[in-house]
Amino acid sequence: MTIVDIPGSKSITARGLFLAAAAHGTTVLSRPLRSDDSEGFAEGLLRLGYQVSRSESEWTISGRPEGPAVGSADVFCRDGATTARFLPALAAAGHGTFRFDASEQMRARPLGPLTDALLELGVDLTFEGAPGHHPLVVRAAGIKGGELTLDAGLSSQFLTALLLVGPLTAEGLRITVTDLVSVPYVEITIAMMRRFGVEVVRDGDTFVVPPTPYRACRYEIEPDASTSSYFFAAAALTGQSVTVPGLGEGALQGDLAFVEVLRQMGADVEVGPDAVTVTGTGGLRGVTVNMRDISDTVPTLAAIAPFADGPVRIEDVYNTRIKECDRLAACEENLRAMGVPVETGRDWIEIRPGAPTGALVKCRRDHRIAMAFSVTGLRTPGITLDDPGCVKKTFPGFHDALASLRASWGL
Repeated sequence: MTIVDIPGSKSITARGLFLAAAAHGTTVLSRPLRSDDSEGFAEGLLRLGYQVSRSESEWTISGRPEGPAVGSADVFCRDGATTARFLPALAAAGHGTFRFDASEQMRARPLGPLTDALLELGVDLTFEGAPGHHPLVVRAAGIKGGELTLDAGLSSQFLTALLLVGPLTAEGLRITVTDLVSVPYVEITIAMMRRFGVEVVRDGDTFVVPPTPYRACRYEIEPDASTSSYFFAAAALTGQSVTVPGLGEGALQGDLAFVEVLRQMGADVEVGPDAVTVTGTGGLRGVTVNMRDISDTVPTLAAIAPFADGPVRIEDVYNTRIKECDRLAACEENLRAMGVPVETGRDWIEIRPGAPTGALVKCRRDHRIAMAFSVTGLRTPGITLDDPGCVKKTFPGFHDALASLRASWGL
């Protein structure tokens, strides 16, 4: 058994930073993720005038329920979707003029459902380029609140941004959702809001957020379940065993359900109170699986799918086409380059058993493509990445960690 120390959750770190900034008092985030995305979020808060102190193991944030401490700011959100979607909502609840921009990759990703909702709530928001995309300017004068309808079929982050800002509005929010992907990420948001003193009530497709003030707290961030998926997949693929401490039965992150997919494929899986262990059994079975709620782990499954004894079909994952890249297309392209039979449709991919050959993986600047197909390389000599550095987005030390694992297993 090999123990792997996984960095803190990206999703929990981003939500923790928003909640800490919005709360009364001083919050300490323990074991936050240190990566390009999370550092970008923290830098964004600093640009907005919040006090953020960072050490290796803890980040301390002084909250400002009244909003940014500056009257104007220019915030660059880098590649971070949570930064690009959460911070404009946070700023809108304050007072001042705030401009937000992002990388070319993030500029191409949609904001429309969120910005439409903010406009519906009376926020003065204008786009400098394409509507529904960065760059944008928020002329903030607080948010009254009220009722609105939201399409969250492209990303759950639109709903999360509105849920998070709800307690900062004068009257609270009542949000009715017409479509929703990645439900477990919304459940993370609601659980964390509860920890900061706000209870969201869900009635079917409607979420009711009271204008209750957030309270600061000390919050320990669990390891990232999406990042853990690469190491669990590595164990299942190679017949080895991996334990990730800090994740377990009470984990907030829905992506931990990826281990249940590995269980269906024949791996031994043990989910304990504070750790998860996956052990490969020497073979993988083909499966058909709906991954709508755990779509960030689609590339991980695609990367090990050729080694199964039957087809692996992944369904209901259209939203993976509008992530950092079109992930279904990226998986198809790279698997074909390895000689693996693969087909895709609008929201599915099917991978048939094959013997992957060495190839240059085109990462498309997407950290998840790079990390997933690095796992393929544990069984396929000659796998190289055209952009190994893109893993800095969520796990700068990924390649060293995988190399250490490979060495400990004698691969």
